[in-house]
Amino acid sequence: MIGAGAFLMMNNAVIKLLTATVPVGQILFVRGLFVSVPIALLAWRAGGIGSLRIQSLSGQAWRAALTAVSTLLMTNALGQLPLADVTAITFAGPLFITCLATWVLGERVGWRRWTAVVVGFTGVILMTRPTGEALRWAIFLPLGVALVGAVRDIITRRMSVTETSVSMLCYTSIGVALSGLVTWPFGWTVLETREVGLLALAACLLGTAQFLGIECFRHAEAAVAAPFKYSEILWAVVIGALIWGHLPDAWIVAGSALVVGSGLYILRRETRRRRRPYTKDQ
Repeated sequence: MIGAGAFLMMNNAVIKLLTATVPVGQILFVRGLFVSVPIALLAWRAGGIGSLRIQSLSGQAWRAALTAVSTLLMTNALGQLPLADVTAITFAGPLFITCLATWVLGERVGWRRWTAVVVGFTGVILMTRPTGEALRWAIFLPLGVALVGAVRDIITRRMSVTETSVSMLCYTSIGVALSGLVTWPFGWTVLETREVGLLALAACLLGTAQFLGIECFRHAEAAVAAPFKYSEILWAVVIGALIWGHLPDAWIVAGSALVVGSGLYILRRETRRRRRPYTKDQ
C-alpha cells in the first residue's frame, strides 16, 4: 500500500505538470488510452475475458460516471493547488462515507464515530480557512473529489458482491477516457513529444498504483492495509517540495492531522464493529 501511494502521487505530480499546457479532457482521454495496456494485463492475469463479465450494468455505469467526475475535479485541483494540499483535503472521504452510510446503506453510527466525523470536518475547516481572502474557490475541488469519491466507494461496496475488481477497474477507466473525449470540440492541442511521453508515464504510474493496491488488499486484511494509504500525504509533501518547492503551511499540517486521525479512528471503530455485535456507543 505504501508503494501504491508513492506511484499514485507520482502520477498526480505528472498530471499537475501537464495541466499547464494540455486541456484537462485531453489528459483524461490520452492517459486512458495508455492505461488500457496495464489494465489488459491485469484482466489477463485475473482470468481473461471472463473476469470482465458484467452482472450489474447500472452499478458499473454509475461507478464509471462518478469516477469520471471525481477524476475531472482532481485534475483541475492539481492544476490550481499544491499537491500536498489536494491530497490532505481528499482524505475527508472516509468522513463523507460515514455520513452517507447511515441512510444509503442503513448502517448505524454511534456517538464515537460521529464525534470523529465532527473532529475531522474541523480539520477540513482549518485547511480551507473560510475567512476573507483566505477562501480560495479551488479548495472546493478536492472537497468535491472526497464527496464524489465517497458516493462511488459506497456503490463499490454494494457491487463487490457480484462484480470483479478487474471489471470495475476496466469499465471505470473506459468511462473516464470517454468523459475526456467529449471535451474534444472545446479545443484540444497538438501534443508535443514530451507531453505524449509524460502521459504514457502517468498511465504506467497509475496502472502500477492500481495493481499494487489490488494486490495489497488481496494478501492483507483491509484493517491492516488501509491505514497505510495515509502515507500518500508524506509522498505528496516530498514530491511537491522537490519539484515545486511547495511545503504545507501550519493550517494544512494541523488540519490534515485532524482529518487523518479521525479517518484512522473511524477505520478502527468500523473494524471492531464488524467483529462484534453492534452497541450504541459505536
